[in-house]
Amino acid sequence: MFKGIEFAQPWFLWAFILVPAIIAWYVWRERKLYGYLSVSAVKGFTLPKKSIVPMLRHLGIAFRCLALSALILALARPQSSLSWQNSTTEGIDIIIASDISGSMLAEDFQPNRMEAGKNIAIDFIKNRPDDRIGLVIFSGESFTQCPLTIDHEVLINLFKDIKNGMIDDGTAIGMGLATAVNRLKESEAKSKVIILLTDGSNNTGSIPPITAAEIAKQFNIRVYTVGLGTKGFAPYPVQTPMGIQYQRIPVDVDEVTLGKIADITGGKYFRATNNQTLKSIYEQIDKLEKAKIDVTQYHKKTELFLPLAIAALLFLLLEFGLKNTVLRGALT
Repeated sequence: MFKGIEFAQPWFLWAFILVPAIIAWYVWRERKLYGYLSVSAVKGFTLPKKSIVPMLRHLGIAFRCLALSALILALARPQSSLSWQNSTTEGIDIIIASDISGSMLAEDFQPNRMEAGKNIAIDFIKNRPDDRIGLVIFSGESFTQCPLTIDHEVLINLFKDIKNGMIDDGTAIGMGLATAVNRLKESEAKSKVIILLTDGSNNTGSIPPITAAEIAKQFNIRVYTVGLGTKGFAPYPVQTPMGIQYQRIPVDVDEVTLGKIADITGGKYFRATNNQTLKSIYEQIDKLEKAKIDVTQYHKKTELFLPLAIAALLFLLLEFGLKNTVLRGALT
């Protein structure tokens, strides 16, 4: 009943102790005013017809107590309290540029580099519901798998669909980065970020990685580069007439170039050697790129004492009117 109600002067509520005190006084006075007659029999008396009027004499004290209660509540100044808040975010636009070349099938990650990268990136996406995120994939060439979107369900489904062989093999890091930059250059977000994942070195494409990084810098885009692969050699599945055989292939991450890309754009370079370190890298990027939230709280209060004051007056008027009209002489 009183949900959302506050009292500006709650100390007036202590006056409610007067109500039981008045009722107690009234009961005591009634007993004093009306005596009792004890007789052995009432056969000699003509009993009057029962009437409800004498019982209505108690309406006086009832109306007065109701009027007093309403007056006390009015003096305590009840107020309806309505509060709400406006939240604004400086949105962050993020493009994940993922290498899908043949070497991403190496199994130094579980189940392999590509699937591990997909699964951990999807967890990253789920933890950033307020950001627009897109997906670019590259191998021997690059294209946009998903443009910037706030519909992360669609993005995740498209992310799950990527696989090796969708485009010509190779490692066009510069092309992948340039495509990601192209998707962000028109963005009006306060922060624009590219997460570039690759397990090799640039060996094809018409745009060198450093040139693509310089372009990203011009558009105020930070690039976090992630090199995937253990140190040394990694097991790689090869299809043979005898079934899948594993070969040990050298891990060829161009850490120097990836580090330069990050330095030029104001980002950071990370090296992931297994699932856990890759997950840790995404967690670090998540902390580095937090959206700024501005919360403004509003409070609106409405005075509610007037209806109670009117109710108190009506109770008193009703008691006065009945006492001097219909129930004249019955109310005391």
